[in-house]
Amino acid sequence: MQGDVQESGRDETPEERADRKWIDLLQEIRVAQTGVQILFGFLLTVVFQPSYRRLSDADQALYMVTIVLGATAVGALVAPVAFHRIVTGRFIKPEAVAWASRLTLLGLLLLLLTMTAALLLVLRTATQDDGYVPWIVAGVAGLYILWWLVIPTVLRMRLGRHRPGSSAADEREAE
Repeated sequence: MQGDVQESGRDETPEERADRKWIDLLQEIRVAQTGVQILFGFLLTVVFQPSYRRLSDADQALYMVTIVLGATAVGALVAPVAFHRIVTGRFIKPEAVAWASRLTLLGLLLLLLTMTAALLLVLRTATQDDGYVPWIVAGVAGLYILWWLVIPTVLRMRLGRHRPGSSAADEREAE
C-alpha cells in the first residue's frame, strides 16, 4: 500500500510516521537518560559522606529536594521505555509516541530543576559568602531555559507555521 504524501515531502503511513518519531524520541531520551542517571547516582552518594552531617538544616533540606527532583526526572525519562513495553503490539503507537513525548518533556523540565538545585547546593557548600551564589544559579538556569525552551519555541513559532493546505489539527497530529 502506498503511503500518504505529507506536506513535508515524506511518503509514509501514519504507522510509519509513528515508528520514525518513536526512533527519534528514543535517541533523544538516550542522551538525557545518561546524564540524569549519572547526576542522580552522584547525588545519592552525598548523604553517605561524613561532611553531609555538617551541612546546615537548610542545605540538608535543599539536598532532599534535589534528590526527589532527580528521582522524578529519572522516572519521567525512563517512563517512555516502560510505556512502550507495556503498549507494544496494541496498535496504538501514535498515541504512545505522543505520551512518551510528553513524559520526555516533563523529564527534561525536572532535569532542569534537578541541575539547578544541585548547582545551588554545591555552590552554597563550596563558598563561605553565598550572596552571589543565587545570581550564578539564576544565570545558569536562565541559560538552560534559553537553550532548552526559548530557542526551540521561537524557532518553532517562526519556522513551524502551518504548512499550506494543513490544519492546526494536522499539525498537532504530526507532533
